[in-house]
Amino acid sequence: MSKRDPKRLPHDFHLWTTVAATVDPLRRKGLMRLGAGPLPMPREEAPAAPTVPPAPGKPKPPLKSFLPPYQAPLPSAPTPERSIEPAIHKKVRRGRIDIDGTIDLHGMTQTEARAALHRYVQARWARGDRTLLVITGKGARADNDYIAAMNERGILRTMLPIWLSEPALSPLVSGWTLAARGHGGEGAWYVRLRRQ
Repeated sequence: MSKRDPKRLPHDFHLWTTVAATVDPLRRKGLMRLGAGPLPMPREEAPAAPTVPPAPGKPKPPLKSFLPPYQAPLPSAPTPERSIEPAIHKKVRRGRIDIDGTIDLHGMTQTEARAALHRYVQARWARGDRTLLVITGKGARADNDYIAAMNERGILRTMLPIWLSEPALSPLVSGWTLAARGHGGEGAWYVRLRRQ
């Protein structure tokens, strides 16, 4: 490491002395030893040659910024959490309330699964059923890439609450919650239908 040249001051020393002059020190005698007031400001360099104004007929195009302007995120409608009442969920989990129907969406694409869910829920509601078990599966795990595993894991499981909140199914469904381990655990949902 090289020693600092004591004769050379830092480039912003004049700023420091200007600010230090506006502050009352705790001990006055330390300031008296430094000398008289702030250092003079360095001379400004002469401005560059004036630029030629653009021709009056052609408007100068605005400069494009490096980044697009900031846009606040739009308030998205959050997926409503409509869970089944705890007492009913407990009874379904323990087998005291029968499951009226089961649909397995496991292995379907999103489009197929959504259409099958709509048909099934509407048919079961028309029949008067109250409790359904919807099997979505947990999704495949990819051990080699954690981020890809998080994005691709359980898309049907992620989309089911959104589909149940859609205007076509929302009036028919009173709530949903994850199933107990005996009925499929994280890969299945209890869906409770409203009375007609």
